[in-house]
Amino acid sequence: MSRPKLGTLLLVSASLTIGSSPALAGLEAARALVPHRAVYDLKLRDVSERSGIEGMFGRMVYEFTGSACTGFTTNFRFVTKIDTGEEMRLTDQQTTTFENANSGQFRFDTKSYTDEKLDKQVTGEAKDDANGLKIALAKPDPREVDLTPAKFPTEHMLEVIENARAGKRFFEARIFDGSEDGDKSLMTSTVVGLQQTPASDDPDAKSAGEFSAKPYWPVTIAYFNEDAKTDALPVYRMSFKLYDNGITRDLTMDYGDFVLSGTLSKLELLDKQPETCR
Repeated sequence: MSRPKLGTLLLVSASLTIGSSPALAGLEAARALVPHRAVYDLKLRDVSERSGIEGMFGRMVYEFTGSACTGFTTNFRFVTKIDTGEEMRLTDQQTTTFENANSGQFRFDTKSYTDEKLDKQVTGEAKDDANGLKIALAKPDPREVDLTPAKFPTEHMLEVIENARAGKRFFEARIFDGSEDGDKSLMTSTVVGLQQTPASDDPDAKSAGEFSAKPYWPVTIAYFNEDAKTDALPVYRMSFKLYDNGITRDLTMDYGDFVLSGTLSKLELLDKQPETCR
């Protein structure tokens, strides 16, 4: 999953968020990912006085389609209503990405609205290069940027699953997801807990349908600015329960001054595309 922004409050992109594994292993792991549409109900879990927020709620919709051969498309929408004590504000982030690990390509388009008015649009594409990443931005201003090597979101999710299966509980990675101004990568620290089986009275598990009784890993990913010092606080932290097919539930999104929780309210499995790679 990637990281969600809250309009102009914070530059973060919650969606739900890859290094270089051997090609064959990476292809097999990617084939296990399930195309799906997940809806999460959001509510304010914690807030500090300096945030200027008295209340917040919303909804997040995450749609993941494609295949390991043709590439994966993610459509993500993150809508919140924010009570500042003086007014209600509506923020709406809409993101579409396409990622093809075989060709090393990543395309992104994010539109951010406040009270139904477009605040910002960031559009561009990234390409793996022998020396790193080549970023070509189309909006808001056409320009090119060279970055050090980084992983794309689905690739990173596959790495999380691979490490979870191998029992590796902590690892770091640099990722690029096209968020903020689309010209920077982020450092991440990922902590993976021991695999667990849902309790019979776990209300969030029931929304996972046929996966409600399947085991999952508790995962926390902290995102840091790429030039942050070693003792710097993360700009954003996300925790969730992760199935080995890429589906997530029971989200916690920590923006520093406030924390949102996301409860899986609906899960729809989508048709898989043929997996015949040329």
